[in-house]
Amino acid sequence: MTGPAVAAVRRAVRGFLESVEGPPELCVAVSGGADSLALAEATAYVGHRRGHVVRALVVDHGLQEGSAKIALDAAAVAKSLGVDEAEVRRTDVTGPGGPEAAARKARYRTLAGHGLVLLGHTLDDQAETVLLGLGRGSGPRSVAGMRPHDPPWGRPLLAVGRATTRAACAELGVEPWDDPHNAEPRFTRVRLRTEVLPLLEDVLNGGVAAALARTAAQLREDNEALDTVADLIFTRAGGVEGLAVDVLEGEPPALRRRVLRRWLLQSGVRELTDAHLRAVDDLVARWRGQGGVWLPGNLEARRCRGRLCLTSQPTTRGE
Repeated sequence: MTGPAVAAVRRAVRGFLESVEGPPELCVAVSGGADSLALAEATAYVGHRRGHVVRALVVDHGLQEGSAKIALDAAAVAKSLGVDEAEVRRTDVTGPGGPEAAARKARYRTLAGHGLVLLGHTLDDQAETVLLGLGRGSGPRSVAGMRPHDPPWGRPLLAVGRATTRAACAELGVEPWDDPHNAEPRFTRVRLRTEVLPLLEDVLNGGVAAALARTAAQLREDNEALDTVADLIFTRAGGVEGLAVDVLEGEPPALRRRVLRRWLLQSGVRELTDAHLRAVDDLVARWRGQGGVWLPGNLEARRCRGRLCLTSQPTTRGE
């Protein structure tokens, strides 16, 4: 007989799998921590009853001494919890950004290409993500947090608290691995988890993590509705080849910038910031005959005979 925490995690996985078109094989990213082990057990339990093969994928980042053994131990525990297969994959953590960002990119890169991959992000992780988005001031998409289903990723536990996954492991009789990096105050997420959220919970009398997760869900719904309208405007305005200014001029700024964002991203602009987007929007809403807007990738957005067009420039600005 299972305890209430195991039942809660299984219920969350069952609800998620009922809401998506799951492939025959389900993959679960397993770190050895409580969240991923609870998810692995629940996915094996629910998945097998739905006819799925369940495979655990363990990524060894090689960032600390003994990481290979930690990864092998995590794979062994996942097998003991019922998954059909458990595979360890080594990755190299390189690239720009801090160690958190580089490790995350390496992990996602290693996990990609395996169909639907379930991740053990919890309600607490969602709350931290919302706070990070608020701190960056990067708009509603960032504050909307993580999507439960963002192919190829699935996050069944976004409504399940971290305390529940730890309790589930205790009920299952397994000892999760605690990553020492999760206690390092030099990492922003760790300080949010250990300092900011507990303070907010104390000042606001509890329920903050759940409230932030609800806010994220509401914003995702709003974003989806606005994106649907923006897609229609994008088609009317002309598409990737260029946008008709007269179609955009009468639209509210929030919709207009969504159209511009889609156009720029689909046209190959990378590392698009809010400042870039607003500068391009000024070519529509605050047109005074100004020159073009330089964008990452040596691209320039400008007005060309009543349309917005994007051109590649052979030289960098100032040459």
